[in-house]
Amino acid sequence: MRKNTNEFRQQLTSGTQIVGTFVKTPSPIVAEVLSLSALDVFCIDTEHAPFGRLELDLCVAAFRAADCPCLVRVASDSPAEIRNALDSGATGILVPHVTSAEQAAAIVKAAYFGEGGRGYAGSSRAADFSTKSMQDHIAHSNEQTAVLVQIEDLAALDEVANIAAVDGIDALFIGRADLAVAMGKSVSDPDVIATVGKICEEGIRAGTTVGMFTPDLAEIPEWRTAGVSLFLLSSDQSFVLDGANTLAESLR
Repeated sequence: MRKNTNEFRQQLTSGTQIVGTFVKTPSPIVAEVLSLSALDVFCIDTEHAPFGRLELDLCVAAFRAADCPCLVRVASDSPAEIRNALDSGATGILVPHVTSAEQAAAIVKAAYFGEGGRGYAGSSRAADFSTKSMQDHIAHSNEQTAVLVQIEDLAALDEVANIAAVDGIDALFIGRADLAVAMGKSVSDPDVIATVGKICEEGIRAGTTVGMFTPDLAEIPEWRTAGVSLFLLSSDQSFVLDGANTLAESLR
């Protein structure tokens, strides 16, 4: 995939192979460095990492300056969390723990402008700090905002097809670790693998892009064959540890 913020949603929904990583460090310098890599997209993890509103804003700004697609995994499905991420200029959102079509529809509504939806502000980075007209800002948001929801709870398993069918849901992302915890099994347990496979089947049958994290890169060809096209793998923290350990081991 060629990095281009304005084309990300179209590439995501068309099934283009996309490979990215999670960003766990609330530093715009780390974001700037990552933007120079060959990865396609970056997902700032405000659910599990210590991002405040300002740190989120600065990291999104760094990715946006490099025209790198940037998702934000919000801490919850609250309209405030969604609005903060999108006003900062994020390309899209990844919402954890989605278990019903009704919840998914509410998330879509919160991500777009309209009655009862995303609150409008023309002074945000997403609106080019008031230099973009209201009409253009709304049109660009409608065209380019990517909405991804995470399937990771037992309560979601019987609702996958309904969630995938919600208008405005661009991709399902499988939270395999949380799913394994909920099932009381390891991430590599055959029952977990089978459940992940079923989620893939139902999402793809509904015509919705499916993405995932996997701890084992050797699995990726199998999941590609299953129709998965979005992979968010590893993290900035893992890159630092892996690089440091590789250096240490090379000198021993």
